[in-house]
Amino acid sequence: MYLTRLTLLDHPDLRAIVQQLGDAYREHQMLWRLFDPAPDARRDFLYRRDVHLGRPRYFILSRRPPVNPLGLWRIDPPKPFAPTLQAGQKLAFLLRANPVVRRGRERHDIVMDQKKRTGWKTLPPDERPPLPELIQQAGLEWLSGQGERHGFHTDSRTVRMDGYRQHRTRRAGRAIHFSTLDFTGLMTVTDPELFRKALFQGIGPAKAFGCGLLLVRRV
Repeated sequence: MYLTRLTLLDHPDLRAIVQQLGDAYREHQMLWRLFDPAPDARRDFLYRRDVHLGRPRYFILSRRPPVNPLGLWRIDPPKPFAPTLQAGQKLAFLLRANPVVRRGRERHDIVMDQKKRTGWKTLPPDERPPLPELIQQAGLEWLSGQGERHGFHTDSRTVRMDGYRQHRTRRAGRAIHFSTLDFTGLMTVTDPELFRKALFQGIGPAKAFGCGLLLVRRV
């Protein structure tokens, strides 16, 4: 695996390009072009977007190093990503996820689900729990479940949640809706093999739209 940082370069059509990158499906298409085309290729990368000096920047974890066919990017030298992991290891982490909960056959945004479970909309405004508190509670519950599934444990006292957003895009004429939530904090590895799979394969749905990449560093 390779971990690569990309930054959008100056370009005469920079504003139009940034606008395209604001749409999750178009963003995915542009990043897909960074890899050698293959007729039967499937997405084999995860990515996370942030903003650096006012323009999009990306961290990409991929099985193949990216190329720059359109000349739009500054691509830092890809770094081989093969972490040594052991049980009890403590790591700082960043995660942008699409946190959902399954109710029957359907998946629901954890914040909307928490609102429904608590009757948030029906409560008088002065009796509603603050939205950040509700997001924190739902997020911690979701992250705890992911930890059990993927071989890590998080200390709720160190976890912070920011940037809850709802997104809408279209793919082949079909409307796509998803939400994102940013997690930061400290975690402890409990099962190195499960955790390695989580690092390489991502966590949660909407991976094609910039969700699921778990960035970690030693502390």
